[in-house]
Amino acid sequence: MKKKLQLSFLIFALPFILKAQTREDYERKLDTTSDKAARMVLLDSLLSKTFNEDPDAFISYSFQYMKLAKETGDYDEMARKAMNLQHPLTVFAAEPQKAITSIDEVLKYSEKIKDSFLLGGLYLKRGRANAKINLKNAIEDYTEALEKLSRSDTLLRADTHLFRGQAHSNRGYFASAHEDYTKAYQLYESKHAYQYMIYSQQGIVNMFSMNGFYDKAKTEREILINKMIELDQKTFLANEYYNQAIDHKKTGDRAAEYQALLLAEKAIQDKPANHYALIGIHSMFISYYCDHDQLDEAKKHLSLLEALEYDFKRDLPSELNYLSGRIDYLLAIGEFKTALNLAREKLKIAEQLGFEDEILTSHKQLSEIYFKTNQLEESIIHARTASRIKDSLYNRGNANAMAYYQALYETEKKERELIEKTTSISLLRKDNENFKRAMFLAGVAIFLIFLLIQLYRSQLTLKERKKLQEVYTQKLLLSQEDERKRISENLHDGLGQQLLVIKNRLMATDDSQTRNLVDSAIEEVRFISRDLHPFLLKEFGITKAIEYTLSQIDENTNLFLSKEIDDINDLFSKDDELHIYRIIQESMSNVLKHSQATAAKVTIKKYSDYISITIRDNGIGFNFPEKYKEEKSLGLKTLLDRTKFLNGEAKISSKKDKGTKLNFEIPIQCKK
Repeated sequence: MKKKLQLSFLIFALPFILKAQTREDYERKLDTTSDKAARMVLLDSLLSKTFNEDPDAFISYSFQYMKLAKETGDYDEMARKAMNLQHPLTVFAAEPQKAITSIDEVLKYSEKIKDSFLLGGLYLKRGRANAKINLKNAIEDYTEALEKLSRSDTLLRADTHLFRGQAHSNRGYFASAHEDYTKAYQLYESKHAYQYMIYSQQGIVNMFSMNGFYDKAKTEREILINKMIELDQKTFLANEYYNQAIDHKKTGDRAAEYQALLLAEKAIQDKPANHYALIGIHSMFISYYCDHDQLDEAKKHLSLLEALEYDFKRDLPSELNYLSGRIDYLLAIGEFKTALNLAREKLKIAEQLGFEDEILTSHKQLSEIYFKTNQLEESIIHARTASRIKDSLYNRGNANAMAYYQALYETEKKERELIEKTTSISLLRKDNENFKRAMFLAGVAIFLIFLLIQLYRSQLTLKERKKLQEVYTQKLLLSQEDERKRISENLHDGLGQQLLVIKNRLMATDDSQTRNLVDSAIEEVRFISRDLHPFLLKEFGITKAIEYTLSQIDENTNLFLSKEIDDINDLFSKDDELHIYRIIQESMSNVLKHSQATAAKVTIKKYSDYISITIRDNGIGFNFPEKYKEEKSLGLKTLLDRTKFLNGEAKISSKKDKGTKLNFEIPIQCKK
């Protein structure tokens, strides 16, 4: 008993005894102390000494402490150290998997951890590490953290919503991200955590940019900037000017981009949290000055970046920004070999982080460098990859935009219902006790009248929203066709013409292999161009265009395709003809991709006031209601949208292993 009291006194007094000692003193005592409790106290002191000064030592001491905590059964302390260890392992050591493994070791004893803050915090920290590796796993961890945290853990719950919103946003799930950002904002606001409220608002603004709503992003960003100034939260003011500069560059407003960069440079503060923006600002200045042939100014900003005492390898997003600026400068001065090596390195980092915009930019830079160094085959490969990524981002952006606005509509609807219910309850509570029964009956009558009015108004609103949605969808389809036409013309008139010039120059040489390669590339460009925009419609009319497309499918695939097509020329406007052509093209694309059919038939019949399009196959079929609800079923939805645009009707019948029949009846309208 006496020995235990002496040990307890030692543990209590040791922090005061060691208070003025140096790190070296602690390390010497640690080497000569075998008592576990005393070693834990010494390690705790060493952790406080190395936290900001020596990340590698902090990581080593943390693991030693966690091992002792496990041996002594102090699982709460083991959890705390694992939580504190996550950031150094993930950021400084660039070993997020190691951070995940260390937290997994603690979670083996989760039933012994009663503190909701610690248990929820472990899942939150594991999610932060997973965010560097697998965003889907990160979202699952954040969701688990919210289930473990209690309502009193307000700030930690707010952090979890914020980080889950970021993960949803990076995965392209903008509706879910908006809900998380909004919830995080509300929780931070309840605790007057103004700086973190700004983080949440930043996430929402960035989503507008990622969806391509640059005007909306600019408006919201200006509100946020004013709020930062009002709350004296200017630490991240430069980030907003920097983000605005990025948006201006995407929209091609280079003058506004330059002005935003000047504001960002003026507002930047030399703090660790601002390193990403600082490096990004100077990199954008380099690119801007290179594009405007002001190489002396570009060199000044590159020299500023090279003079920074900053370990880019521990901050990969910042290294991406640095490499972007440096590559642009090297290209401007003609140092292609060095630029090529850096562009390859940049592509690897972008792919590791999963930043699709940077992956796209890297492939474009590589294509340009290979072209300038006469490595045509490599240039074509990277140009194709960049085009494919760009199309994917464009299509995904359209789909996300529709989902995002649908979610906003549902959110507003729920808020209105909540306000109505709250108002009704408040009115009832104010009733005079003497007239409660009478007022209650009157209130019911008023409520019923109000309900009828609301139902009527809701019906009108739903009809109006449905009409607006249809108009939006129609405009979206037309804008997609305009964009496809633009890309098709650029391919044909730009890259296609360049390849023809290269081919003509090669005709004077004996390099038949390269000529064949260029011929193949020219044919590929023509194929992509025709696929993006059917110029055959203009040249031969819709009937011949459809027949030619079906013949190409029959000749170039294993599908046995028969057709029976009436002449439907001069029955529809040019826009309507394009939609009819797309319906057939997209239907056949679905047959080839998904049906596993060996045979199909396309029938087009002309009647007095409508045409009938029927497409049958002998494939595996599908369950239409289930398929239509899937997120990836945009093909089916687009077919129905195009049919609705033509005031037609679509009938889809399909059974498992019994094939599919698509029928579209489209009324004949006067040409517009």
